[in-house]
Amino acid sequence: MTKNRLEAFSDGVIAIIITIMVLDLKVPTGSDLAALQPLGSTFLCYVMSFVYVAIYWNNHHHMLHAAARISGAAMWANMGLLFGLSVIPFVTSWMGQHPTVAAPVALYGAVLLLCAVSYYILAQTLIAANGRESAIAVAIGRDRKGRISLALYVMAIGMAMVHQMSALVLYVTVAVIWLVPDKRIERALSST
Repeated sequence: MTKNRLEAFSDGVIAIIITIMVLDLKVPTGSDLAALQPLGSTFLCYVMSFVYVAIYWNNHHHMLHAAARISGAAMWANMGLLFGLSVIPFVTSWMGQHPTVAAPVALYGAVLLLCAVSYYILAQTLIAANGRESAIAVAIGRDRKGRISLALYVMAIGMAMVHQMSALVLYVTVAVIWLVPDKRIERALSST
């Protein structure tokens, strides 16, 4: 499989994931603004999940752009990432309906952790396929943002058992960390 085909397949799956998430947003029966109030937590969870999926889509694109080659291991690692992302609509819906209950909030974090670990594995398989001196290896570097994210997810999952709002704040914090533009790949590509 070529790199372009892998990216096109991934783009299609991610587009479906976003579509599934938006279909969970139900139109209220009332016609005034007060009718939207019961949808508040569901909509906020959707927005957070949309941002996460968008971050993964963007970073996935940049990472594949930096890779000259893919391997069979990278293709399987990519499927692992897509699996994790495909579970986001389910946990988004559950947490949106129960944002102050430990199990949905913790499971949401567990899925985010699964996605982060899968992304890390994908990055490592791409580095292995391209070499330690490749543009992708230089771009990923020591991956401080990735390591910090993993630690925050683990903390948030534990926190979800006792204080769900704190866990949600940590999930938002990780998203904000990744919303700040990451120039590693662009710098690495311009220096090669």
